[in-house]
Amino acid sequence: MMLINELNTKIPKKSEEEFLKINFDSLFSYDFKEVKTYELDIMGLKTIKDENSYESVLFNITKNLDDNQKVLTINKNIAEPIFLIHKIKEDETFFTNSLKIEVKENIKAQVVEVFVSEFNKSCYGVNRNIVLEENASLEYVKIQDINASSSMIFSNCATQTKNSKLKITNFEFGEGFIINSFENIINEEFVDYELNGLIKLFNEANNATLVKTIHNEKNSISSINYKNSLKNSSKAVVKIKSIVNENALFSKAFQNCNTILLSDDATIFAQPHLEIYIDELEASHGTTTGTLNKEQLLYLQSRGISKDKAYDMLLEAFESSIKNNIEDEIIKEFIQNYKKEQYV
Repeated sequence: MMLINELNTKIPKKSEEEFLKINFDSLFSYDFKEVKTYELDIMGLKTIKDENSYESVLFNITKNLDDNQKVLTINKNIAEPIFLIHKIKEDETFFTNSLKIEVKENIKAQVVEVFVSEFNKSCYGVNRNIVLEENASLEYVKIQDINASSSMIFSNCATQTKNSKLKITNFEFGEGFIINSFENIINEEFVDYELNGLIKLFNEANNATLVKTIHNEKNSISSINYKNSLKNSSKAVVKIKSIVNENALFSKAFQNCNTILLSDDATIFAQPHLEIYIDELEASHGTTTGTLNKEQLLYLQSRGISKDKAYDMLLEAFESSIKNNIEDEIIKEFIQNYKKEQYV
């Protein structure tokens, strides 16, 4: 039996500023019948101890239960993306999985991870440590699609070397309690970091995303862009913090978060935050919340399109910029054709 509240490590508290509006009580007080390490279906991965310290305390939960970390090293260009499909198959179990993804110098790679579940009252604690060497490029795409009674804690840390490019696209479709953390401390010149997300929720889904980017070196770029469409009684929290310190001259830091509420009971708490200590930079942040445009709905219906079809067309137009921003055509097609039923 295991309760997160009883772990011998620092865990998030909803009273802390970073975690305001996020209620961990039901997850942290649940007594899981057992803890298991989820084994990846890849042969020959090296195993190391995770001795890193992270900005987010969310890493502590999985790391406290299992500090072993698999290492996926990509040292040659690959023609097609690497796909990792995760399926939670047992009830009332806390699964852990920690993976370091290394992309070597001058290498370009693509990785897709899909997390699905149809079982009850389980949780998946996932730590990801992405390391890019000089001139390396990685497109990383994550799909979360777990069921209503399950939970997931996803913690992602990126480390980039000079002239590297990291592009993350995060799709949140599941109905459970989900918290995501993305952190990147930029300590090298000419780093390009892009994080795009689509949070598409319905029923009573409860989803939180915490993003923290720190610019410590000049001529770096970060661009964070989230779109959220919320139906029924779903709830989302999106907190984006970008810090540009004194040495990060001529950097660029952009944030954007747009939400469409599709019912009266859906709620969003969006909090963009820019902390800037220099003048020599480009920066912007913004957040909008609204509904589907009624005039556009009526116009489409006047053209002979049914109300439901018009609704779907406008919603797809809102969400499409995240999907269309994916660079790899194989991944883009995978996202367009994705259905959870194919994997459970």
